[in-house]
Amino acid sequence: MDTSKPTLTLESGEVVHADLVIGADGIRSTLRRYVVGSADRPRPTGDAAYRAIIPTDKLLQDPDLRPLVEKAEMVGWMGPRCHIMSYNIRAKKEFNLVLVHPDNEGEESWTAEGSVDKMRAEFAGWEPRVQKLLEMIPTTLNWKLMDRDPLETWVHKDGNLVLLGDSCHPMLPYRAQGSAMAVEDAAVLGNLFSHLSLHSQIVPLLHAYQCIRYDRATATQASSRLNQHIFHLPDGPQQEERDRQMRAAIEDALRVARGEKSTLASAGNANQWADKEKTRNQFGYDADEEAEKWWRVHGHTLAGPLRM
Repeated sequence: MDTSKPTLTLESGEVVHADLVIGADGIRSTLRRYVVGSADRPRPTGDAAYRAIIPTDKLLQDPDLRPLVEKAEMVGWMGPRCHIMSYNIRAKKEFNLVLVHPDNEGEESWTAEGSVDKMRAEFAGWEPRVQKLLEMIPTTLNWKLMDRDPLETWVHKDGNLVLLGDSCHPMLPYRAQGSAMAVEDAAVLGNLFSHLSLHSQIVPLLHAYQCIRYDRATATQASSRLNQHIFHLPDGPQQEERDRQMRAAIEDALRVARGEKSTLASAGNANQWADKEKTRNQFGYDADEEAEKWWRVHGHTLAGPLRM
């Protein structure tokens, strides 16, 4: 890529010219190094994730596994240095499993074949439903989980290239927010650029996008890292206190579902989804509103006609 033009040279050799390139090319971004000026520096988390999908018709044939399909909920299991998350996908036609385990082998990849036998051995002794699910898995992928520090900037110094989504704030999967953050990025950027009337406004709008999104994305990265610690506690007092807090959160949610009043002081709960303030901050965010708020305050500073 030539960031001074800017242009993109495709694999076919075709050269594409543009006013702006948006690098939304994922966790192993090719364009990231043009923005930060150096090679990617991922570091191992010490974890990898087996991934597998099971047709739900198999689960429906087993009375112990049937509720995993019929109930609209995510089911998780936690143990020392490991955890499992499971949920239905594709209109309940398939059941998705993510099994996180200690691993420092190999290179970062989300398409590497994993060993089914090793996976079953690592989760041997977990509860009977887990054992039944493991027996239904013929093949698995093993995704090595790598972490990256927040970037100093998402905008190239020439103002012709900007990063979006996992290319600038890659999310570990422990909080399930990677796609959400990318969608929010796109909404903010799209909203800001809907006001664009002059080429000279591109650079300030890119910096506005970063200003709006940077702290939120960085905080979500930190929240994801925290879940790695919470989920993988060794057996002992901390694990017992975590389980007590999570159990209390489940019981309180059931009371609310029955129409009763919540009695849980949720702040700081080990289940971050049960922490009401964190939930409001994470899921009550309105990307369009944040972009419009910036425009109402700062839009008049941009030269040229303004469209409100």
